[in-house]
Amino acid sequence: MNALYQTPLLDCVRRGEVASDIRLLAAQGVLAPRALEQLALLVWLVNDSDPLIGETAEATIGRIPRAMVERFLRNPDVPDDVRTFFSQRGVSASGPAADAADADEVLHVVAEVSDKDDQAPSADELPNADQSSEAATDEDVRASTVQRLAKLTITQRLKAAMRGNREERAYLIRDSNKLVSISVLSSSRLTEQEVETFAKMASLSEDVLRVIGTTRAWVKNYAVVRGLMFNPKTPVAVSMGMVNRLIEKDVKMLASDRNIAEPVKLLARKMMQAGQSRKR
Repeated sequence: MNALYQTPLLDCVRRGEVASDIRLLAAQGVLAPRALEQLALLVWLVNDSDPLIGETAEATIGRIPRAMVERFLRNPDVPDDVRTFFSQRGVSASGPAADAADADEVLHVVAEVSDKDDQAPSADELPNADQSSEAATDEDVRASTVQRLAKLTITQRLKAAMRGNREERAYLIRDSNKLVSISVLSSSRLTEQEVETFAKMASLSEDVLRVIGTTRAWVKNYAVVRGLMFNPKTPVAVSMGMVNRLIEKDVKMLASDRNIAEPVKLLARKMMQAGQSRKR
């Protein structure tokens, strides 16, 4: 069990990089896409420097039935800080472990207000070739998605980043607002194939690439590692720690790639020389 549950959204909140209006939204329970992430956010926000946010988080926690929390605490993924928080309030693990239905119910219960009026239609709701006309194409749908997302507020883009579909994530991962782009990586719908694609994109911010490169589950995938290593925007510190993960052929390519930072190429050359020495 992790002592401190981590997601890109949670990390930004903990580092104090999230504006008060967004923290208030999280305290109301209408932002995070996962029940565990939502609980961890609420526990953190109870002690927010803004009294209104702290009080809102407290009220949201108070709406969750005790029995539901007790079941949820049975799950092995619940972090120590969340367990300690509820333990100090006399709530401990009890009953059968929560399942997916319980997690959905937690998200439903903690939501203080419906966000339907604040959420623009998702790309799934846009007309397609079958629904509108035979002339409609994938490009038409993508163009409509881009136009719609460009008109959204930061709050709406945050929700779309974490709850939207693949088309929306592909657009919002490049959002100029750091929190929006990073929040795409918190989406429960995000696939490993999407992460592989993101890792190769030189149009992404260093912050997004840093999150990808420091997420253990993703860098177990060689395609993600390779994508990051040959991406000139990947932070040097991240790349330096992964050079030894590359196969020999890719190390040779990296050492001569003009787009790669010199310290990374130098390390790749040293690895090549070390390998040649061992072969002699």
